[in-house]
Amino acid sequence: MHISSSPSRQGTAAAVSVSPESISVPKTRLAQLDLSERWGISPKTLERWRVLGIGPCFLKLGGKVVYRLEDVEAYERHSLRQSTSEAIHAGGAA
Repeated sequence: MHISSSPSRQGTAAAVSVSPESISVPKTRLAQLDLSERWGISPKTLERWRVLGIGPCFLKLGGKVVYRLEDVEAYERHSLRQSTSEAIHAGGAA
């Protein structure tokens, strides 16, 4: 954060300017490329999963596909396995 002060006057607070890069905003949505990198899979796999109706829920905003982080994390929890003999859901991690 950068603090700049205006000309000194008694009783006046210093002006504070904050650059947008310094603001930490929690990321609540992932683009297709972000999710493919997170999971180490091809963006084309996510596209195919959307056509087949598998994988996490997604939003289509202004023609762009985005995934809510809460849906991605829920899908990851649902795909969690303790052994390879457990049932595998289509599109889920084994």
